[in-house]
Amino acid sequence: MIYEIREYTTVPGRMPALIKRFKDHTLGIFAKHGMECVFISLTELGDNGNNELVYVMKWDSYAEMADKWAAMMSDPEWVKVKAASEEDGPIVAKLSRRVLNPGAFA
Repeated sequence: MIYEIREYTTVPGRMPALIKRFKDHTLGIFAKHGMECVFISLTELGDNGNNELVYVMKWDSYAEMADKWAAMMSDPEWVKVKAASEEDGPIVAKLSRRVLNPGAFA
């Protein structure tokens, strides 16, 4: 089991658009592709406070992670949703990700 932490820093003023995209579309598309989001939140204190969305994905393997991200990114529904949500300009200014492997502690 591995966990992927993804941190999206938004373009100033675009957090409402990112929240809407996640609530109305992204989380459902994750589910459609068998992708498990185990945590999602906004950063309130610390670096990027009020300008960052953080979520954690749970994967069985690196191969599963790569395969499911590739399938989701090429899904015509996702391509359409992403384009529509960015009609007024980009939403995400920066994406950071980390993959954590708790295997040493099992």
